[in-house]
Amino acid sequence: MKFAAIDVGSNAVRLLFTQVFENKGEIFFKKDSLFRVPIRLGEDSFVNHRISDKKADSLIKTMMAFKYLIEAYGPLDYMAVATAAMREAENSQEIIRAIYKESGLDLEIIDGQREAEIIYSNHVAEQLDNKGNYLYIDVGGGSTEITLISDSVIVDSYSFKLGTVRLLEKQVPKTEWQKMKNWLKENTSDYPSIKGIGTGGNINKILKMSLIKDGEFINYKDIKRVSDLVNSYSYEDRISELNLRPDRADVIVPAIKIFMKALKWADINELYVPSIGIADGIIHVLHEKHKLLKLEA
Repeated sequence: MKFAAIDVGSNAVRLLFTQVFENKGEIFFKKDSLFRVPIRLGEDSFVNHRISDKKADSLIKTMMAFKYLIEAYGPLDYMAVATAAMREAENSQEIIRAIYKESGLDLEIIDGQREAEIIYSNHVAEQLDNKGNYLYIDVGGGSTEITLISDSVIVDSYSFKLGTVRLLEKQVPKTEWQKMKNWLKENTSDYPSIKGIGTGGNINKILKMSLIKDGEFINYKDIKRVSDLVNSYSYEDRISELNLRPDRADVIVPAIKIFMKALKWADINELYVPSIGIADGIIHVLHEKHKLLKLEA
């Protein structure tokens, strides 16, 4: 089975193609292609609460291109979701209608709770130890979704208006940091030996820069080491010397800050980075949907 997922984020818009195989009772997810366009909708939405005509046009054209790629790939199904930037833009529904008119693609704006649910659909915690305590931390451009898992059951989750683009645009009040601190301390205190699971493009890059192997845990000191390295370079030198993409070279700094504070406040030292994001969660949601349809047929 082939599926397609579109994630219209606050920093970039992504299209993921994935094949799902079932063999001897096991399910395998094989990523075929990932397309990423850094439109950075949050620059408009978080400051002006409206997507500019220029960025709206870029988004519509990107979705039109995605439509043709989806037609060429021929997936069984697709899902397209938009998160914080589109949630907060006054003209989001107007843009959604334009996208549908030009491309025929249905784009759904999801709230923070649904975003956390989709990310959790990857079920990474169950692959590690289904009896353990875990804290999912997904840092995006507009928000940070945190989900507490114990014995493979969601205990609680919350979406904070703490995102990399939002921080760059100086649109995060101190009260939002305090809200996250209070939530973490209150909700994690009764769960011993919590381990973190970090998702999103920035933590994937931090893992690579730390030289920790995929599949291993990165600890707080490793993240601090990367933080010191990144902050010792200017934005321009991060691109030329550290080989970071221009749209990654600035957002990686606030991303590190969010991860470090979350780990500190939850008293977590180790973080597992499975190199997944909301697009991967969408693939899992689509697979579950069609598995149920098959059983009902």
